[in-house]
Amino acid sequence: MGYKNGILRIMLGGTLLLSAASVQAIELHGRASSQYLWFNSIFNGKKQADFAQLLNFSLSDIDPDKKLTLHGYGRISQDVMNGNGFEGRLFYLYADYRDLFNKIDIRAGRQFVNYAAGSALVDGGMVDLKNVGPVAFSVMGGRNVVYGIDRELTRAGDTVFGAAATLTGFPATNAELSYFLKQDSDGVARETIGAMFNQYLFGGLKLYGNTRFDTASETFEEVLAGVKYFATTDLVLTAEWFQSYPTFDYTSIYSVFAVDRYQEGSFRADYTINDMFAVRGAYKRQDFGENTAGDVYEVGLKIRPFTSLMFDLAYDRRQGYAGSLDGFTFDVQYDVKPNLQLAGGMAYDVYQKDSMTGDTTSQTYWLGARYKLNKAISFDARVQDNVDVWKFKHDWSGRVAFNYDF
Repeated sequence: MGYKNGILRIMLGGTLLLSAASVQAIELHGRASSQYLWFNSIFNGKKQADFAQLLNFSLSDIDPDKKLTLHGYGRISQDVMNGNGFEGRLFYLYADYRDLFNKIDIRAGRQFVNYAAGSALVDGGMVDLKNVGPVAFSVMGGRNVVYGIDRELTRAGDTVFGAAATLTGFPATNAELSYFLKQDSDGVARETIGAMFNQYLFGGLKLYGNTRFDTASETFEEVLAGVKYFATTDLVLTAEWFQSYPTFDYTSIYSVFAVDRYQEGSFRADYTINDMFAVRGAYKRQDFGENTAGDVYEVGLKIRPFTSLMFDLAYDRRQGYAGSLDGFTFDVQYDVKPNLQLAGGMAYDVYQKDSMTGDTTSQTYWLGARYKLNKAISFDARVQDNVDVWKFKHDWSGRVAFNYDF
């Protein structure tokens, strides 16, 4: 905790000093957000309130060739009601040097890396090799950063390594083949191979898919295949098939438990009738294995009577395995002025988990506002009430934020 908080203080203090300095050669951009949040803790049922400070920044034009940039994002918070103390999180802080010899990009520091084979928050480095032909290459590795609810959980020996080959130079085609390895103090925890592909055809058709294969269990953890058809500028049709087979780290006790394969087929249509009305509809067939399945139907309507006012109404119905559900959501957004937006909504669900029990309801109500004082300063506020959740008759939560963009 001390090491992490020290990094956060350095990042916050250093950025403030740089913003105050009159160094015209360096470009500094980002957002500082001061927030007050209140909610009910699900762990002890007590009301909790936090003051939080978030900082997201980037520094560019540092070197004469403008190839080096620095990026950072962190959060510090203080519980002011239950004495839980100070908490800090550093989400990323890295240096990005691009176009070395016009072929190499280098990133060093805490960063989020996402390959088709796996993703991780890494204290380490990433190197991309490009402009060497139709395929670009990437390699990354370092300390695997894992956060729990209130602290960092990374232990000695937690590392990740990955590599990827990506197709380049084809505007209508994207493809990636990648490898991901995670280790902990007990050895190899996960080894996966992933692939991603999407292809645009005939100016209105998109084919896409991705998959991830676990080498230890010799099974596909996830498979997604889809097609999106832009029939007109107003009508979009989407069909997808998804399969998931959950796997766990090899060193985890949960790896000995049996799980069922999940499959889902879906179809969706989005149609903009005119400037005032837009409709959407979807159907999903869910298969949980062992002759258990469910059907989900969704319909929605957007109404914009004039440019500054929008209503969004949606209804969904689910029936089959694990009970039935009927519910709807209603949201409204109103731009009072160019610098003032108001919004609100509600959700109401009626569900039955067991045929021997009656119906249960779930309700949520929320209000929000955003006010922009000028180009740099804005305010956000949101209040939400979840009715009859857990042991709360009214589960209130909210957030007020002061944002400064620089």
